[in-house]
Amino acid sequence: MSSIYLVALGSNRRHHRHGRPEGVVRAAMEECAALGTVTARSPVIATPAMGAARRRFANAALVLESALAPPALLAALKRMEREFGRRRGQRWGDRVLDGDIILWSGGRWESRGLTIPHPAFAARAFVLGPARAIARRWRDPVSGRSIAHSHARLTRPRPLPR
Repeated sequence: MSSIYLVALGSNRRHHRHGRPEGVVRAAMEECAALGTVTARSPVIATPAMGAARRRFANAALVLESALAPPALLAALKRMEREFGRRRGQRWGDRVLDGDIILWSGGRWESRGLTIPHPAFAARAFVLGPARAIARRWRDPVSGRSIAHSHARLTRPRPLPR
């Protein structure tokens, strides 16, 4: 039996073969096809550096249909990160590749090292922007909000305090 996943990908370091971060993300999207069937791919977008990272990121999302259970898919994504040259280091630091499971067709998942939905996805425009392009109607099983609604809540202009 297959599950459907929303996966976020990001990079902000060059790769010796794939070049700039945009190329790294595109190559990672191709590699994800080995994990199942990629049914949708977002555009790759440029986003500002965050936290300890010093360079801008390239971010994208994809929808993947896979026979892998959530822990097996996470292990495959982490293996892909290592194959692309990611090394353990500073949290929020520069990285060749980052891959995260954001949502899946099974709703919630909680195990050691893996929580679905991703605990911080609704507060991250760099995840919601690409996800909205390909999965705008997908719903967060915790809040009940669609990706489009979560993105609108996060990015809408707010009045200045008086």
